[in-house]
Amino acid sequence: MMYLLATLLSLFVVSVSLSLHFLFFNTKKSGKTLPPGRTGWPVIGESLEFLSTGWKGHPEKFIFDRMAKYSSNVFRTSLLGEKAVVFCGAPANKFLFSNENKLVQAWWPASVDKVFPSSGATSSSKEEAIKMRKMLPNFFKPDALKQYVGIMDHITQRHFASGWDNKDEVVVFPLAKRYTFWLACRLFVSIEDPNHVARFADPFDLLASGLISVPIDLPGTPFHRAIKASNFIRKELHAIIKQRKIDLAEGKASPTQDILSHMLLTSDEDGKFMAELDIADKILGLLIGGHDTASSACTFIVKYLAELPHIYEKVHQGA
Repeated sequence: MMYLLATLLSLFVVSVSLSLHFLFFNTKKSGKTLPPGRTGWPVIGESLEFLSTGWKGHPEKFIFDRMAKYSSNVFRTSLLGEKAVVFCGAPANKFLFSNENKLVQAWWPASVDKVFPSSGATSSSKEEAIKMRKMLPNFFKPDALKQYVGIMDHITQRHFASGWDNKDEVVVFPLAKRYTFWLACRLFVSIEDPNHVARFADPFDLLASGLISVPIDLPGTPFHRAIKASNFIRKELHAIIKQRKIDLAEGKASPTQDILSHMLLTSDEDGKFMAELDIADKILGLLIGGHDTASSACTFIVKYLAELPHIYEKVHQGA
């Protein structure tokens, strides 16, 4: 069990830090030479094609079709209201990782500012990324990860008892999403009560699905629902942050118990502390980063263990 928990924790941490490698560009600054490809319809671009392949269960088809069509591991398109270049394969990934803040720079499409209003009102995305990277290693370094194993074991046992035990049949993916979200809430903001976690679950699903959708802000659209869900979650997180500040001042909370406490007590080089709404956005971003990716990884683990009983037996013996 200890080895399995360590593996799941590693997947969870990696999933928080990874993102899909779409490089958005500005036509005026991109120069004359662009990769092969097309930008599709005005505003919408190729977003509907990209999303439809995911709805049909084959999200990779959008990428592979264009790689084959243009005979290239790099192609241009238009997604979520922004022109973009898609980098595919190990060499392309190496180029991105080795040239961050040199030849490429992280930034967010304008539509994201509507979902995270304070993200565009403070410093640039480059500066925000640097701040987060300085802050997170304290929690994700090997020594720190050891203290999470006990927490994961506790949450895992409660999760299996409530959702898996004494069931004739289980649908793994929604259970895995519930598990990873519960775990994220516990590790990031020390929320452990299942009822409190469930209060976030439905609006969070709306936010996660609407964030990667056609950015049309009209009633009934996924993007509009994502904005409403974001406002609700940020309001709830803001209340948690205010209470945590009180608990820290009264000694009822530990400065090292989770990322929220660390964000509240850590200042930048100028001695300034993050605003409460900025912290809410950061926590919300971390929750999103570990949502579908981590739960998908857990689901595939269960799938392959079920399909490969000889591997399952070795895992079982090791546990």
